[in-house]
Amino acid sequence: MARMTAAQAAVEILRLEGVDAAFGVPGAAINPFYAALKAVGGIRHTLARHVEGASHMAEGYTRARAGNIGVCIGTSGPAGTDMITGLYSAIGDSIPILCITGQAPTAVIHKEDFQAVDIAAIAGPVTKAATTVLEAAQVPGVFQQAFHLMRSGRPGPVLIDLPIDVQQTEIEFDPETYRPLPVYKPAASRAQIEKAVAMLHASQRPLIVAGGGVINADACDLLLEFAELTGIPVVPTLMAWGAIPDDHPLNAGMVGLQTSHRYGNATFLASDFVLGIGNRWANRHTGRLDVYTRGRTFVHVDVEPTQIGRIFPPDYGIASDAGAALGLFVEVARESAERGELPDRSRWAASARDRKATLHRRTHYDDVPMKPQRVYEEMNRAFGPETRYVSAIGLSQIAGAQMLHVYRPRHWINCGQAGPLGWTVPAALGIATAEPGAQVVALSGDYDFQFMIEELAAGAQHRIPYVHVLVNNAYLGLIRQAQAGFGIDFQVNLEFENTNSPDMGVYGVDHVKVAEGLGCKAIRVTEPGELAAAFGQAAKLAAEHRVPVVVEAILERITDISMSVTADISAVVEFGEPATEPWHAPTAVMPAV
Repeated sequence: MARMTAAQAAVEILRLEGVDAAFGVPGAAINPFYAALKAVGGIRHTLARHVEGASHMAEGYTRARAGNIGVCIGTSGPAGTDMITGLYSAIGDSIPILCITGQAPTAVIHKEDFQAVDIAAIAGPVTKAATTVLEAAQVPGVFQQAFHLMRSGRPGPVLIDLPIDVQQTEIEFDPETYRPLPVYKPAASRAQIEKAVAMLHASQRPLIVAGGGVINADACDLLLEFAELTGIPVVPTLMAWGAIPDDHPLNAGMVGLQTSHRYGNATFLASDFVLGIGNRWANRHTGRLDVYTRGRTFVHVDVEPTQIGRIFPPDYGIASDAGAALGLFVEVARESAERGELPDRSRWAASARDRKATLHRRTHYDDVPMKPQRVYEEMNRAFGPETRYVSAIGLSQIAGAQMLHVYRPRHWINCGQAGPLGWTVPAALGIATAEPGAQVVALSGDYDFQFMIEELAAGAQHRIPYVHVLVNNAYLGLIRQAQAGFGIDFQVNLEFENTNSPDMGVYGVDHVKVAEGLGCKAIRVTEPGELAAAFGQAAKLAAEHRVPVVVEAILERITDISMSVTADISAVVEFGEPATEPWHAPTAVMPAV
């Protein structure tokens, strides 16, 4: 049997479990683990500028490709507490990441030693498991169990806390005979799927709501096959955007209070049956439950049994991995088709397409300062169907979800439940690390961008190219719009006159100077006619210099973006103009004729 330190055994297990990249910040209490990383080899490490940034890089890395598990590493004390936001974001969206922290020696953890904190207790509510390992010989088992937990059932994050003496203790461990534990996921029975299909057949105007669980299960091909077999329109949630291409005839558009399409909400409100697969019934999607559920029958399929009935009781629930369920749905639907028993949904699907071709929001404006809608129109022109978009929260995310187009799974990557500001830059770096040949385009408002702007330096240092579209109105735009209901506009205004950059006017922070100072390239755009050339130049600069490239679009200060102010999906306020002519929305996925 081989003898090695517990830290070396942990690194060996990471490698054997398929980990080839990690993100983190070293420190005294985790240095033995870093020594093992160097000695064992095989794992690329990206040095973050903030430990929270490392956790979001790990999230981005996981989200980029099926099977990935991102790893973030930090020292004791504040490193672990800094990563709590990343763990919260990961568990909210069912994203497996492994957080590894250093810890004070076991003998002094309880003595208020320097940077000794009970990080396992702190992280418990936002992880599937959080453990401080007190016996070195337990390290292999704890790591093996961590990967089993992260992959089984509803995926999610795990934290492992390693006291420095535990890391340095020699143990017996044989990497050659190590094997990952089998992954457990509940699977629907044939009888359950047959019952759900019978309920589906009894409806007149059914919809499929596809959630992030379909993406996590890598089951988008099965989703598409089932929809095409049955002719049923599909509503992707924000977390599943791209599971069915935006231009597919059965893509009915997104539904919700904010990140929704006019045609998506209209089609949902006309439906009488909803089959939810791998979705949470998130409140930004449903809004008021009385409106959302009225007159509809619901079947809910989810990998986590306790999700069924959490928000509202469905008419029928099935605890199952989305892939396992969809495999059976396809099988049963195919058999129904062979017997000639599938209902004809062509008129219902055609009505959804009619709405999709007519209920557009206007995007084409020539105003200076620019309206944000024009930025998304030009992004649709400049960036093709292979583009991987990354966004966090705010009016930029909401307007982007209303106006951009996504055609592939994992090509819209978004923190859906937690929505932490600052997520976008590090997440984009994690995604670009996982997919080095991909075109990654991030989207931020100015405040989200400023939260973790220092991580641009990590992109410059490690030569991680991507394009970051920064829409700048010098406002906390979403909070300003929400404050209107309270009759205030308070502490949300970011404008100031920058004495070092007088050409910025009242827009304050000179993001171009900051980005360049951090080793990146940056372009500022003030007129809509300049956007197309700027996006093209940015892509070339990223490829040439292998660094992040920022395109800053200076917007008009105030633009209200379509959303419901009463939590009612039937009462979304269209603050902007509807598109009444084809040229009003020239890049709509189904342009009006």
